[in-house]
Amino acid sequence: MDKKNTINRYPDSELEEFRAIIEKKLAKAKEEMAYYEQQILDTTANGGDDHGGDWMDDSNTNSDMEFLNNMAIRQKKYINDLENALIRIRNKSYGICMVTGELIDKRRLLVQPIATKSVALKNARPAPKPRYNRSIK
Repeated sequence: MDKKNTINRYPDSELEEFRAIIEKKLAKAKEEMAYYEQQILDTTANGGDDHGGDWMDDSNTNSDMEFLNNMAIRQKKYINDLENALIRIRNKSYGICMVTGELIDKRRLLVQPIATKSVALKNARPAPKPRYNRSIK
């Protein structure tokens, strides 16, 4: 059989190890998401009483809400990424680079279990351009 047609994958024992790590991270991420949701509810309930009374307080409340919403959105994406990693483990495609088809280094997956690309590929891509110019002229 031609070696190029052979798909390498992690053995079931290692997939099980990754699954345990991901499930632990997923449980923690869901706890954090519940915390953010509760903070949003508390801020909404407490911030609405005095709305319009003091612009500084309104500004602080709006900043807090924006921060909490951004954290919740980020956490929801992380939870989704973890759940997708569990799906890849179930269909035995976990740890395979989505671009090259090669195995992602185990050390990378232990640090970043939601990784879908190898370090070599990630480093080969050009860095994203900043959305705005930070330099002061």
